[in-house]
Amino acid sequence: MMLRPREGHDQRILEERLDIDPMPVDMRWLHDVFGNSVGIARFEGRARELRVASTIRLDHTPTNALEYPMERDAETYPFSYDLDDLADLARSIERQYPDPDREVDRWARQFVRRDGPTGTRELLTGMTNAIRQRFAYIVRPERGVQMPAQTLAMNSGTCRDFAVLMIEAVRSLGIAARFVSGYLHVPRGGSRLGGGATHAWLRVYLPGAGWVELDPTNGIIGNRDLIRVAVARDHRHVLPLHGTWIGFPSDSLGMTVEVDVTAAE
Repeated sequence: MMLRPREGHDQRILEERLDIDPMPVDMRWLHDVFGNSVGIARFEGRARELRVASTIRLDHTPTNALEYPMERDAETYPFSYDLDDLADLARSIERQYPDPDREVDRWARQFVRRDGPTGTRELLTGMTNAIRQRFAYIVRPERGVQMPAQTLAMNSGTCRDFAVLMIEAVRSLGIAARFVSGYLHVPRGGSRLGGGATHAWLRVYLPGAGWVELDPTNGIIGNRDLIRVAVARDHRHVLPLHGTWIGFPSDSLGMTVEVDVTAAE
């Protein structure tokens, strides 16, 4: 289970409660290779259903990523990473999906100016907003993501499809990026997309600013309304809940997911 938000200077857990029915005979926690909190439960006996309810109260500090300070050399694109940082960032720059016709490359290059230097903030903001404005958001409960080239061809996708597309696009430009899974707060009267279930976005690494959050589904620059739970190079490493079970061939394996994020007064 990846249900416990990651703590840091911008979000801190105040209270937490995890209710599992039936109760597991063994429950333990560990940190995976990316530092995410992973709960592992083991069960014995039969049950008609498995119910997992995670209740978290946290202190969340919004940041405006448009105001983040960067090293001077990184304020315009292209820029280079420090060699010491590059040793750890290299795998987050590697492309993970085939692009034989270089469609993703061409799409990403449209945000790089040809008549002069490109501002790094301008590039990332333009790409984030372009996905929000030009692509149609759809709900797809099935696991997995579309190929980035497929998302471009269909001009539509889920939040995880948009996150993967932008990750591959910025990686094609040599910028380190990672997939983020978490929860979205939809303000009262707001028009956020992706609420009511787990949400997906990305973070990019910028010298001097560190990891910066970007949500192309909603055009969010920074972490406002985004509750970060798990981070990894690949979306397959941040599944909120997965495992194995033993049952009869006629058993129905359905799943219902509900996420409710509210702001305290």
